[in-house]
Amino acid sequence: MLARLRSLAPPSAGTCCREQAPCSAGGERAPHGQSTSGPTRMPVRWFGLLLILMLIAPAVVALDAAGLQACVKLEDAQERLHCYDSAMGRPPQGGGDNEQPAVHARPRNSENTAGQAMVAAERTGQAPAEVGLSRRWQVTSRRGWARFFTPYKPVYALPLSYNARLNRDPTGSRDAADIDHLEVKFQFSFKAPLWRNLLLDGGDLWFGYTQLSFWQAYNSSFSSPFRETNYEPELIYSLRTHFNLLGLHGRLLTLSLNHQSNGRSDPFSRSWNRLIGGVLFDNEKFGFQLRGWWRIPESTSNDDNPNIENFVGRSELLGVYRHNSQTFGLLLRSNLKPEALRGAVQLNWVFPLGGPLNGYLQWFYGYGESLLDYDHVNNRISLGFSLLDWL
Repeated sequence: MLARLRSLAPPSAGTCCREQAPCSAGGERAPHGQSTSGPTRMPVRWFGLLLILMLIAPAVVALDAAGLQACVKLEDAQERLHCYDSAMGRPPQGGGDNEQPAVHARPRNSENTAGQAMVAAERTGQAPAEVGLSRRWQVTSRRGWARFFTPYKPVYALPLSYNARLNRDPTGSRDAADIDHLEVKFQFSFKAPLWRNLLLDGGDLWFGYTQLSFWQAYNSSFSSPFRETNYEPELIYSLRTHFNLLGLHGRLLTLSLNHQSNGRSDPFSRSWNRLIGGVLFDNEKFGFQLRGWWRIPESTSNDDNPNIENFVGRSELLGVYRHNSQTFGLLLRSNLKPEALRGAVQLNWVFPLGGPLNGYLQWFYGYGESLLDYDHVNNRISLGFSLLDWL
């Protein structure tokens, strides 16, 4: 997909006026075959935006279709219904006062719904009807390999993404004079199970991949280049857990080997490797995940981004709350240094639009929105579409 998208932009990452076309004495760019701001550029730009949705949407549909196939194999009617609801992203619905759950069915009216479902599933050997943040980990691993490629982090396309604080450091991002405040931000993410019940019962090994891109789609003066793309493959070991803390259910412990880079040459190259540990809690409508990491040391000569952990942070807290058909998210990152506190905050709001797409409003403020801007504070507001969210 990345190769097809990059075909819409010039191969050079450091496009500027001097490289694109000669400038006149008055500072205006000379024509480059045809005027780059003419109407011939418009179809290419909008075709690219449409292409993003056309490429991402079938992948999302395929994931959900595989999930529906797993639901078909369930014999219990109540479990099968809940599986369909979960696969389609529908929140659990409470039953009437006279509704009595079956012996092995998922009870709907109890305050300990998720915990009882887990206990019942363990006793009967059936797959539990998971909810919240853990649903995409535990349901997938317990229902076999039918859903090999499964959702990981949110998948979205934000055609209107405005950054009020451009990076003016020429050794970091491109010269601010060449960058538009308005661009397109989009992310694609998935994971796949590699080894089930590895080392411990309930322990699974996964491969995860996330790709985040920033596209200057409206910057027709510079042929609408991709400003930055971050690639993040990782190996993840997850262990299912069953304990309660302050009304939340402890669902999952994770340990991952993570690599993140932007695939560019010096002086724009950025990369680092981490060991990341995490714990996940949730219930039917609310969940949070706490992660902390240790950067694997690099030699000074190979370090593209020195002291990145002092800016991007050493820990992360994700909180997600679902109300009816809307989802609210909070992401906090911190370097855990009170004397020089840095990090980032991100707020998300996912709301229904009808059909397979949801609306998505995102605000980000802080360091490390992208690797290229790891030591720069961005202040960005974005609006677009969510194809898959945390819940």
